[in-house]
Amino acid sequence: MKKHAIIPVFIPHMGCPNDCVFCNQRRITAHQKPVAPEDISDIVDTYMSTLSDMDMETIELSFFGGSFTGIPMNEQSAFLAVAKDYKDRGIIQKIHLSTRPDYINRPILDNLKKYSVDVIELGVQSFADSVLKASKRGHNAACVYESCALIKEYGFELGIQLMIGLPGDRYQYDVFSAKEAAGLQPDVARLYPTVVIKDTELYDMYEKQLYSPMSQEDAVMRTAAMYRILTEAGVNVIRVGLKSSDIISDESVTSGTFHPAFRQLVEGQIAREDLSGQLAFLDRPSSVLFVSHPDSFNNMIGHKASNKKYFKSIYPDLKISYRQDASLSKGEYQVLEEKEIKK
Repeated sequence: MKKHAIIPVFIPHMGCPNDCVFCNQRRITAHQKPVAPEDISDIVDTYMSTLSDMDMETIELSFFGGSFTGIPMNEQSAFLAVAKDYKDRGIIQKIHLSTRPDYINRPILDNLKKYSVDVIELGVQSFADSVLKASKRGHNAACVYESCALIKEYGFELGIQLMIGLPGDRYQYDVFSAKEAAGLQPDVARLYPTVVIKDTELYDMYEKQLYSPMSQEDAVMRTAAMYRILTEAGVNVIRVGLKSSDIISDESVTSGTFHPAFRQLVEGQIAREDLSGQLAFLDRPSSVLFVSHPDSFNNMIGHKASNKKYFKSIYPDLKISYRQDASLSKGEYQVLEEKEIKK
């Protein structure tokens, strides 16, 4: 059963004068009316009416949707004072916020410490300076390293968000970004393939054929490679792709740049690669068994049984069975030959 819940407080585009080419914050957050500190109590009470009966171990109040630390300090404090009161009373256990790397400094972090903030997520997007420049991020990679070091020095939990397929991006840059992020040892990470949203500069570039979105296949392959790098380094990847609720309507995105089950596509791709690699070492077996932990079984099968169809097409004469085994780790896949299968 799920033991971790998030109470989201969306602060659309507050504190951020920068206009990155991909951003239309009102559409991404599906909110247009700014949230005031006095609104937080209603938000928390609404969520707690359900969460209070669910025996959660950790409830986080999370400020999303803008560049929180770009808000004037007195406004930050007003929001955080409400959050800290809920934390002091034991109603929530963590305070979580997202911001930009160039809105981190010692006075800001001193203030966040004062109000018992726990987690700071940075919208890093890329560690390639050319990609940051082409996307009009307004900062370079050096700023990212400095901000991450400060956050960890102060003892906050660090989160890093990366985007895949931005203008000027390529597979090598994505792998580089994942390796650099892993080297900074964040506590959590999010991976977002670029979604082309209307009313953004990126959409205008797309319309003028100055930008070509990744194909779904390319997006899955790149993200799977990054996911492997991060998870193998012990980083908890808490989100892969946007949720359907993050998009205001199907009409707000261009065709092919959003998939509601993108994480399963990525984890299914990883399962396919692992199983394919093991099959390659077998000497023409006639029958095999694919095995996974129960929580990874759907990924082994693939979204809409895509992996089953794939292996059937590649190995039409091979009998393949699928089984769950709780003794395996989540995300671990095994291929057993008929002679190895325990009866």
